[in-house]
Amino acid sequence: MTALAAIAGGALLLLWPALANGYPILFTDTGAFLAQTVVPLMIWDKPWIYGPFAFLFHQHVTLWGTAAAQALILSHLVWLLARALGRAGPGRHLLLCAGLALFTALPWSVSLIMPDALTPAAILATALLAWGWETLSRGERAWLLLLAPVAAASHLSNLPVLFALLVLAGLMRAGWGVAGRAALPLLGAAGLILATNAVGHGRLALSPHGSTFLLARLLVDGPAARTLAARCPEAGWHLCAFLDRLPTHSDAFLWHPDSPVNREADGTPIFLGGARLSPEAREIVAETLRREPLTVALQGLHNFLRQLTTTRIGDTLANPDTTKVVRPRIAEGFPPAELRRHDAALQQRGRLAALGAAVAWLHPLALLAATPFALLAWARWHAAARPRALGLLLAILVGVAGNALATGALSGVFPRYQARVAWMIPLVAVLFWRGPRPGLPVPGYAPARRAAG
Repeated sequence: MTALAAIAGGALLLLWPALANGYPILFTDTGAFLAQTVVPLMIWDKPWIYGPFAFLFHQHVTLWGTAAAQALILSHLVWLLARALGRAGPGRHLLLCAGLALFTALPWSVSLIMPDALTPAAILATALLAWGWETLSRGERAWLLLLAPVAAASHLSNLPVLFALLVLAGLMRAGWGVAGRAALPLLGAAGLILATNAVGHGRLALSPHGSTFLLARLLVDGPAARTLAARCPEAGWHLCAFLDRLPTHSDAFLWHPDSPVNREADGTPIFLGGARLSPEAREIVAETLRREPLTVALQGLHNFLRQLTTTRIGDTLANPDTTKVVRPRIAEGFPPAELRRHDAALQQRGRLAALGAAVAWLHPLALLAATPFALLAWARWHAAARPRALGLLLAILVGVAGNALATGALSGVFPRYQARVAWMIPLVAVLFWRGPRPGLPVPGYAPARRAAG
């Protein structure tokens, strides 16, 4: 019972931004995820995963249920990781969660009704399944085998991140048991996305319209714009009519009503323009890769490095379109009391950004201080001949780097994308830096035969 109380207490600490706001934090895309069950509607650019996940806990009654579930999931995963290293305890857990709540962006992701909190959940759950299997009870194993695929499927960028963890298992020669367990969340997530896309979009594809997002990144970076300049007007592409009016920001290209994605050359609006453009986007992206493969690769690397260090929380706090997009979904699908709670929140009154600014300056300082300890901790565990504990550590670091590569290189550089996982660097620094004490076994990491995985 003390463990359960500590996990619940840790979750409460991680929810402090939502509690201070008076309501879970919202983002413009929150409206689309609510529409997945309120309308219901299959959104062209989002897997049909997070909307149903959120519905399990809000039931069209209150979004507090979803926020609380996210907080409990992350608090529990932090507990399991600490226990795998022999460092779990009620007091320690509460202290660790308090530190993460104050010095990292974790509570801002947990409090946000978006799949952001599920990205680190997918990484931690997969790492524990692969390298912490012996430290888990049967019930915990079953729970993580359910959680990891759902969490990974909530955002397409999570799939390459989990693939990187599978590659890590191979490079470490961790054995078939570890590799197989690392593969299960990835395979499960892919199956969920394929099945829902087949039903909702009529296409058995992981990302039926993902080429539109990659085109947005390549246009803003330049290579796709040069492809259009070279091939238009002979190519006959829709975008050829907009060569002198192409947006210079990927969000403007994808979502602005006046973008060539969302209107005809004569100004007629296009419904679901991003989906309609995707066949043409595939052609332009393929042509761009043929024309400038090295440039595309180098710019992807540049975006990866930028995303790795871009971790601010501000882009989730002061978006002027949030209320306009989300409020109608709450009014449509939730009781009047929930709408009143929404309207009374600091975010809807323009005061949340100031609260975020009061603590956000601590986040980069904590990240800067923790990074050297996190990067060097592997030497302690490697020297101690604890390959499974080393696997846990490296899986988290690879997950953080893989997230920056998947989002920065394939979509674009946005602070929210990396803020959702950067908090795991201080977590690693705290839990792994000391290493095991000589002569004392760490629970679950006694020497085992290779055949045991």
